[in-house]
Amino acid sequence: MRENTERSSVLPVAPSRGRLRPLGLDEVQITGGFWDRRRQVNAIATLDHCRDWMERAGWIGNFSAAVEGRIHRDRRGREFADSDVYKLLEAMAWAAGSGAGTGLDAQIAALTETIAPAQEPDGYLSTAFGRPGQQPRYSDLPWGHELYCYGHLIQAGVAQTRARGESELAKIARRAADHVCATFGPGGIEGVCGHPEIETALVELARTTGEQRYLDQAALFVDRRGHGALADIEFGRAYFQDDVPVREATVLRGHAVRALYLAAGAVDVAVETGDEDLLAAVVRQWETTVARRTYLTGGMGSHHRDESFGDDFVLPPDRAYAETCAGVASVMLSWRLLLATGDPRYADLAERTLFNVVATSPSEDGRAFFYANTLHRRRRGTVSPADAESPRAESSLRAPWFAVSCCPTNVARTLAQLPAYLATADDHGIQLHQYADAEIATSLAGGRDVALRVRTDYPSGGCVTVRIGRSPAHPWTLSLRVPAWTRGTTAWLADPDGVRRAVAPGTAEVTRVFRPGDEIRLDLPMAPRWIGADPRVDAVRGTVAVQRGPLVYCAESVDLPGGREVDAVRVDPSAEPEDGPDDTVVAPGELAVPGQPDGAAWPYRPLAEASASAAEGTAGIVLVPYHSWANRGPSTMRVWLPTTEPRATPPGRQS
Repeated sequence: MRENTERSSVLPVAPSRGRLRPLGLDEVQITGGFWDRRRQVNAIATLDHCRDWMERAGWIGNFSAAVEGRIHRDRRGREFADSDVYKLLEAMAWAAGSGAGTGLDAQIAALTETIAPAQEPDGYLSTAFGRPGQQPRYSDLPWGHELYCYGHLIQAGVAQTRARGESELAKIARRAADHVCATFGPGGIEGVCGHPEIETALVELARTTGEQRYLDQAALFVDRRGHGALADIEFGRAYFQDDVPVREATVLRGHAVRALYLAAGAVDVAVETGDEDLLAAVVRQWETTVARRTYLTGGMGSHHRDESFGDDFVLPPDRAYAETCAGVASVMLSWRLLLATGDPRYADLAERTLFNVVATSPSEDGRAFFYANTLHRRRRGTVSPADAESPRAESSLRAPWFAVSCCPTNVARTLAQLPAYLATADDHGIQLHQYADAEIATSLAGGRDVALRVRTDYPSGGCVTVRIGRSPAHPWTLSLRVPAWTRGTTAWLADPDGVRRAVAPGTAEVTRVFRPGDEIRLDLPMAPRWIGADPRVDAVRGTVAVQRGPLVYCAESVDLPGGREVDAVRVDPSAEPEDGPDDTVVAPGELAVPGQPDGAAWPYRPLAEASASAAEGTAGIVLVPYHSWANRGPSTMRVWLPTTEPRATPPGRQS
């Protein structure tokens, strides 16, 4: 791996080496389009919404209760509630660092002032353990989440340092990290947290401070995992990823968020220590998981009871858990693997997950959220009161807050740092991985200044135009990702001379001496397409889905006539779906006649009878982007749509 000697300081992930160098929030600005709208809502509405809910739920007040000696009777929220305050701080720091407004600095300072007095002299900081009337420190490593909370505290401190410079929040985070190293380092407690997260945080702190002990502690936590450090539970040790050492595992398993956070931390350790074997192990796990345990949307996790991955190809759409936090963690992992290897397939999955999981969670106004992201909703949900906390992660309508509200703050911090996921650089030039209206300005090796302007209406349209604003008088390479979803169609790249060539999925490159005003244009085919599943995914046999560009589409009952539900939809894959108005897609198909076959006294019948279900005739089935569903009131929804294709003639019968 090459060393990253020239770097931005405003980076969520700042590896010291790797195939690609990330560009920071001071080098990339999103200026319009899909993600700009989402980021504006995040900065204007979501951050305040999360802070207000944590105030009213008492999670912020826990710190004052700890200082005042009443925490044992007054503490509110789950054992990990502190972590969401820290994630909010991280989101605010990245938002402030990308120019969202100086008012955030005052809010960060106020929250920090509330948290600081609760930290013990030795650096320990928790409102759930360690004080009179509470369980002792580290008495419940499997479920206590103390180290997990430290991880988010440290990441908030790193974000504040990189966005605004050294601060009191950074000092609090560093004292906590020093405490962790002293307590869990060599000769200390030989344990791990039930919820991985601190590993990535310690590595970023090491990158920020240059202190080797933080990296060493992160590596120690990764290597301890998988040796039975945690007690066995009803879900098995795989739930904690404590069943198989990280280096020996072949697939991600157990609790999806935990597994993905651990894998991200392992990549960080591998990159900083030059451990190619560890990196190869995570690549192997990612490949198997993507091939066998990932939903069409990029969602991960098919078990509700333990929020975990299922077995290979066990991907039922109506039981998809696909937690929003798992989507965030998947993007984190993909980004780290992209930086380490330069392989565009990691950007492909990040794109799919960003558009179809992360963007799906928040409502259009940024004040309600999905926790889980089902691909098939069979019954209409009820409207959640704007002032009511949801006790469950049920995927009906979005809820304003949850008893476990890890997802809203995770979405907030992801959207706040999103510009840093768009582009990278290396010794040869600049690489564009995600497409949005953006301004990019950086220096290549040797201090060669480059500035680009990206214009696109992606994902509505497939035209991406890159205009050179500033360029050295030497050749360099502009690379553009050609998404994997273009396979089977043709994408085109036009260079500044107007020479147009077909480009295959992967990476398209233009190398030349660029001049200000030069334009490079990538045209991606955006016609909607039918998508089929591997036949080993039993749950979706006999169905198809529709994808347009990176967006997965769904049928929603509010678009069906006569108050019909989506389970009446049948589509005809022998004809192509077509673009409709306002980013909709119209699929050829039909609607089953009400009462057929549901009105029967017995749901099973001879195949010939079962095949002859009555329908109301051909119809154009309106499909909407999956990320937009449930914004128009209670509805039913499905991504995988049954087909109208006739079934095979039963043995012994003549047609």
